Amino acid sequence: MCLAIPGRILEITDREAMIGRVDVGGVSRSVNLLCVVDDEHPLDSCVGTWVLIHVGFAMQRVDEDEAQRTLALLRQMGESLDGSQLPRDADSPPLQSPRGEEK
Repeated sequence: MCLAIPGRILEITDREAMIGRVDVGGVSRSVNLLCVVDDEHPLDSCVGTWVLIHVGFAMQRVDEDEAQRTLALLRQMGESLDGSQLPRDADSPPLQSPRGEEK
């Protein structure tokens, strides 16, 4: 299963490598923008736009409403999942809650 997370492009940090700094839920990450740049959407037009990010690549542009709905859903999933529902084999380390409590 693949998961793409929405983020908003804040700035272009390396024009040659097409790398930008992207805000993903309040966390800044470096992301490759190659997949969202073309003749119709040059590199400079990326700043301020929302994209879906998968393994360090911006895969496609999305509108802000869709991005916000997806972020809200991800937050809701994180809040409702307490860790006890996740399968774990005997050799795995214990699951940790966001507050560092063992599950």
